[in-house]
Amino acid sequence: MNNFQRKGSLSNAHVGRDFEKVAKEYFETLGLILKENLDLPVGIGNIKKNHAFDLGNSKQKVVVECKSHKWTKGDNVPSAKLTVWNEAMYYFLITPPDYRKIFFVLKDFSKKRNETLAEYYLRTYGHLIPSDVEIWEYNQTSNTADKLH
Repeated sequence: MNNFQRKGSLSNAHVGRDFEKVAKEYFETLGLILKENLDLPVGIGNIKKNHAFDLGNSKQKVVVECKSHKWTKGDNVPSAKLTVWNEAMYYFLITPPDYRKIFFVLKDFSKKRNETLAEYYLRTYGHLIPSDVEIWEYNQTSNTADKLH
């Protein structure tokens, strides 16, 4: 295990895939049937390139990006990981406007900051979040999610 790998996990890729599975199962309980790695042409202007969203459904016109990032061990901001969240916002921005866009993140609370990572992101990066993006925060203890945005 390297210094940046989640404790107890095989790899960060495994953590991500496991969380995508959790998201897929959660949304199934809400009647949203999603497939993994939905390819969708995105881009600015006439130039488009396929992007594989973590989950999606082309018939229901919905795409989902999943992130299971946590605060650092010292309860500090995982700045490099939040740049990946910003990248997801950009992909949502260039996704066709008739698609529902869902950002599904793990709920991770910081006692030091008295907020979750998603709340921190909304507070500090809210200006980068497209208005049509839904941000859902998943509580793995209760197997529930709250729509924050």
